[in-house]
Amino acid sequence: MTGHVVIAPDKFRGSLTSPEVAAHVAAGLRSPGSGNVPVVELPVADGGDGTVDAVVASGFTRVETQVTGPAGDPVTASYAVRNEPGVRVAVIELAEASGLRRLPGDPVPLTATSRGTGELIAHAVRHGATRIVLGLGGSACTDGGAGMAQALGVRLLDAAGNDLPPGGAALRDLHAVDASGRLSGFEVIVASDVDNPLLGPYGAAAVYGPQKGASPQDVAVLEAGLARLAAVAAHTHGLAGAAEHDGVVRAMGVAGRPGAGAAGGVGFGALTFLDAEIRPGIGYLLDLVEFDRHVEGAQLVITGEGSIDEQTLRGKAPVGVAAAAAKHGVPVVAVCGRRTVGDDELRAAGIEAAYALTDVEPDVRRCMAEAGPLLERLAARIAAGHLTT
Repeated sequence: MTGHVVIAPDKFRGSLTSPEVAAHVAAGLRSPGSGNVPVVELPVADGGDGTVDAVVASGFTRVETQVTGPAGDPVTASYAVRNEPGVRVAVIELAEASGLRRLPGDPVPLTATSRGTGELIAHAVRHGATRIVLGLGGSACTDGGAGMAQALGVRLLDAAGNDLPPGGAALRDLHAVDASGRLSGFEVIVASDVDNPLLGPYGAAAVYGPQKGASPQDVAVLEAGLARLAAVAAHTHGLAGAAEHDGVVRAMGVAGRPGAGAAGGVGFGALTFLDAEIRPGIGYLLDLVEFDRHVEGAQLVITGEGSIDEQTLRGKAPVGVAAAAAKHGVPVVAVCGRRTVGDDELRAAGIEAAYALTDVEPDVRRCMAEAGPLLERLAARIAAGHLTT
């Protein structure tokens, strides 16, 4: 297919999923007077919430199962699977099992757990998955991935040899780690664009704890728990059998790695207990949905997300899409709910223009409620200004 348009947006948080955004943009491009240009709908994500929806739209199969939610109550969560040559890939989104949207009520920052994410991994592995792609973002927990590790057979023990209860606060009592019974036979790739370390002023507790309901006192408790996890994991988990001193150095090195602080420290847990590899979220997800194949010969790529702002320019999905399209010499425009960056900044990021819902409807509440029809109007404008038929 040549001369086509690739529609590769992320979600509009609170309004539309990424497949819904793509469908409305496609409808607008097909509206009377917009020509008859062929389109490819290719929703994308950067590893955060919406990742499963995006890969299902590209051909993965959705699997649902019941797991433990962040507050300990059962929730129904889904992941996505696909068979590839020599490997069965499962895409697991932490937010599906352990996200803020899974809380039944108020946040529980000290006791929220990532256990359900580990249960999703275990379910996928027991059903044949050999490669886990773990998307991080939108988490309700700050437990360093402790709950995830426990669900996969890692024992986190207090001084009396008892298993720790859920949550980051309990990690202050951690005495030993026993990973001898950990589920094995799979590899883990963490898809995340978060570059925070585990500890310190830019770490998981300090930066993201308040977003999960943590008070300043709670942040101090969670920081102490995460620091204890990093130290004890080095001494008793051994990190591939290193000598004690070297093990401590390596564990603290893992804690300082970019991405260790992602999702309340689940990045650290994945690196330490699952021997995970961290890859840039949007880049890896674009590979999964075979973006390069679909963009070959296109005349335009339309990307977007709910808000195009300074965060977007720091490597979120639209900028990742623009960088991938640039390798093929295909121009990129974006749609969004609103934007707060100028034309020059957008062009520097590889996006020729951005069309916001607020351009056609100043009332933000109506933009949220009527995002689909408004997107179709924007798409008609894009067709008029950027497409040849």
